[in-house]
Amino acid sequence: MFNKVLFVCLGNICRSPMAEGIFKQWLIDHQSTIEVNSAGLSAVVGNSASRKAQALLKIRDIDISNHVARQLTDAQVRAADLILVMEEEQKKQIEGMYSYALGKVFLLGKWSNFEVPDPYGGQVSDYEYAVTLIDKGLQDWQKRICPE
Repeated sequence: MFNKVLFVCLGNICRSPMAEGIFKQWLIDHQSTIEVNSAGLSAVVGNSASRKAQALLKIRDIDISNHVARQLTDAQVRAADLILVMEEEQKKQIEGMYSYALGKVFLLGKWSNFEVPDPYGGQVSDYEYAVTLIDKGLQDWQKRICPE
């Protein structure tokens, strides 16, 4: 059983905040007490989620407007039971920096073998594509995190 899930991307303003917001909503809908957070490997600390990310989730009635970007820390890595990253390179970076994290860092798209490309600076369609992949990855992981 996972009690704390951490989503990680590069800047913590697009992919990981969207994954965090979508997963938090799913957990609320399923009355789960799992704690969810997000961080970035090169976060622009203090920035809000990108406007395009906020707008896409607002359509789903998910509000990430209060999100504040955070840099990944040793404490977050230690506290998390499961760390889900967007790209294989991010997995390698985390495991390289925190060797004790081996075995709890996985690609969000692990079960369907895909990475979630960074939409930052792209068109709305790039964000929509990222959300589609995040949804798919979360669906695959939800079966394993919260089996019903």
